[in-house]
Amino acid sequence: MCFLLPLFKLLLLLITVPLLSLITSSATLSYPHFQLFNVNESIAATKTQFHDGEEVEFQYHNDTSGKWKLKLLHRDKLSSTTNNSHDHRHRFHARIQRDVKRVAYLTRRLAGSNHYVEDFGTDVVSGMEQGSGEYFVRIGVGSPPRSQFMVVDSGSDIVWVQCQPCNQCYKQSDPVFDPADSASFSGVSCGSAVCDLLENAGCHAGRCHYEVSYGDGSYTKGTLALETLTMGRTAVRNLAIGCGHRNQGMFVGAAGLLGLGGGSLSFVGQLGGQTGGAFSYCLVSRGTGASGSLEFGHGALPAGAAWVTLVRNPQATSFYYVGLSGLGVGGMRVPISEDIFRLNQLGYGGVVMDTGTAVTRLPTLAYEAFRDSFIAQTGNLPRASGSSMFDTCYNLFGFESVRVPTVSFYFSGGPILTLPANNFLIPVDDVGTFCFAFAPSPSGLSIIGNIQQEGIQISFDGANGFVGFGPRVC
Repeated sequence: MCFLLPLFKLLLLLITVPLLSLITSSATLSYPHFQLFNVNESIAATKTQFHDGEEVEFQYHNDTSGKWKLKLLHRDKLSSTTNNSHDHRHRFHARIQRDVKRVAYLTRRLAGSNHYVEDFGTDVVSGMEQGSGEYFVRIGVGSPPRSQFMVVDSGSDIVWVQCQPCNQCYKQSDPVFDPADSASFSGVSCGSAVCDLLENAGCHAGRCHYEVSYGDGSYTKGTLALETLTMGRTAVRNLAIGCGHRNQGMFVGAAGLLGLGGGSLSFVGQLGGQTGGAFSYCLVSRGTGASGSLEFGHGALPAGAAWVTLVRNPQATSFYYVGLSGLGVGGMRVPISEDIFRLNQLGYGGVVMDTGTAVTRLPTLAYEAFRDSFIAQTGNLPRASGSSMFDTCYNLFGFESVRVPTVSFYFSGGPILTLPANNFLIPVDDVGTFCFAFAPSPSGLSIIGNIQQEGIQISFDGANGFVGFGPRVC
């Protein structure tokens, strides 16, 4: 009997599968139905530590094709300035707590609630170690440029930084930006066309005021201004940004936020004709020393990607909606009605791609069918108690690797995105507990989060209304 376990492990190691497969026909599934998940490697990644004071180097690249390529780093690459804990369980649960608040905010906002109002390549680093669960970029603000960390948010339409005089500021890694030291800073008047673009613009002493509130109680308040942002050798002049004099919340470590949403005041929207609304990012997998990328311009759109039509929601133009027709486990489509993912005429429901949400949320009925299908095909794996928001977990302590079914998104029009195992089985501690990284949503809204996006090049062609996946991993 004792020889069976080594033989079983040998058979597992003989199985090889590609991590990512994109096909255009839903009739024939050409990718393997199972893949090998390296348990030891994933656990080792949870124990990677980045020490206080470690220098983070950012690189920029400009070429003649009109593409601005910026280095993207995972949040764990940043040294901690606010939290000395390197314990994975502590960091994981803090991240999930922020994620719950983020989803609650998105649900309220996209359900038409007015309680929360928000309308308001560099290096992108996800900022868990900085006290925020978002990815960060490193850009220069003002003239001469002052380097600042900024949160990247695909669901926001405002660019803002903390500013002096700061009546109320949270702790950030860099000195707070002082407009008095910038030759290019110019306040926006109340009657200007730029001020009119704000949904909740105010006026004080002739200056345009903005106010943004986020779902966890975070907010920024201040004046709107025109300023220069610098990425490498590229300077973007006369960009409308918020100069926040009263700020509070989850952005600890970062100086502010770089909105990449679909609205006119976002960084992408203001670049307009310079980039054609085109940008691409690749979020580096957690626990690795590798770097991803953030690119702007038509050159950022790769040849050979699988393109999916963006769905427009007139009630929420900031967000990037995609058509999702179904889900697959182990090469088999889960019996879920496509209607459950549909955006209705009133702007409710639908599927949003969001860099600020970590865990993908699905309507409860869809999630339960999806989860049950995954459980049915992992009956050979030892189960563990649920953890945090996750109800489907496994005890993989002592395993070197395990065989798991593939998990796929079926997009409207045919493309199928099959995820790497690291994108749906995530460690919740450093001793071998892994959970199925999806969660139910009490509303009809679905959100594809950044854990499921990791390692996949994702491109947005705003001018033509498409989002692309692949063709390469990063």
